[in-house]
Amino acid sequence: MKLGAFSVSLSVKDLTLSKNFYENLGFKVFAGDMEKKYLIMKNENSLIGLFQGMFENNILTFNPGWDTDAKLLDGFDDVREIQKNLKENGVKLVQEADESTSGPASFVVLDPDGNTILVDQHV
Repeated sequence: MKLGAFSVSLSVKDLTLSKNFYENLGFKVFAGDMEKKYLIMKNENSLIGLFQGMFENNILTFNPGWDTDAKLLDGFDDVREIQKNLKENGVKLVQEADESTSGPASFVVLDPDGNTILVDQHV
């Protein structure tokens, strides 16, 4: 399976404080909006999403169809195909993508330790 770009989506208490902290680690703002309470930060191929007040726990995020610069990949596995494969292998989904659609969609699974994994296709 090709899952696309990987990032960690962090639930933060203070977006400005977190932005400054990660800038000190060499990250730069790549996308997002301070007023909308989220930023995507990048250091080489490492991506971190900072989200204030949007969700409780940290999330592992995969973006099928995108590389680490949010550029469209030539070939990728559609989120619905990834979801179908997981379901066939007995993985329980917390939230499912509508398999009758095409284009942007997402699904959510939990790993054995309860960590949230979001597979979020934007194309």
